[in-house]
Amino acid sequence: MYFMETIGVFMGLLQEFETEIESFKAEFSKFQRGNKSAGTRARKHLQSVKKIAQDLRNTIQDTKQETATEQETAPSKQG
Repeated sequence: MYFMETIGVFMGLLQEFETEIESFKAEFSKFQRGNKSAGTRARKHLQSVKKIAQDLRNTIQDTKQETATEQETAPSKQG
């Protein structure tokens, strides 16, 4: 059950991740053409990517642990 609940969270984080990557690409392109302020914005987007990536990692780890816990506490179907 927990796994299904986290899919929405995971997909939301993944969308944020993709948005930040696209923003980084745009700002980095401007930076390559000489816009120094765009370099600062590009770094900001990379910092956001780092944070979102960590959130994704944590979500995956929490899901793995919760799924393992659910499997341990589920009644056995032996008989």
